[in-house]
Amino acid sequence: MSEQHALLIDQYLYLTKSVLPELARKPSTQWPVVNDHCFQRIVLDNICNGVWYNHINKPAYKNLSYEQAYEAVQLSESIAKGEADLHQLNHNSLVWREKR
Repeated sequence: MSEQHALLIDQYLYLTKSVLPELARKPSTQWPVVNDHCFQRIVLDNICNGVWYNHINKPAYKNLSYEQAYEAVQLSESIAKGEADLHQLNHNSLVWREKR
């Protein structure tokens, strides 16, 4: 794994474990989830267009390709900036998991 690949994975983990949950807990944020594992599920499912573990070996953070890590960072940043619709992304994930 290249250093840049490892940095992308670290950035994805930081965004989903720290940044997004912190933003979700702000009173002004009206997001459907607040826990880090929920953000990881949503991001990974949406970059895979399906349940992530049908596409990526577990644990995901150790098995993301460079492209998947890049897409995960991009999507996480879009969520943090309010550019991506987290409600729709969560809905997509739940539909793929047959929970909606």
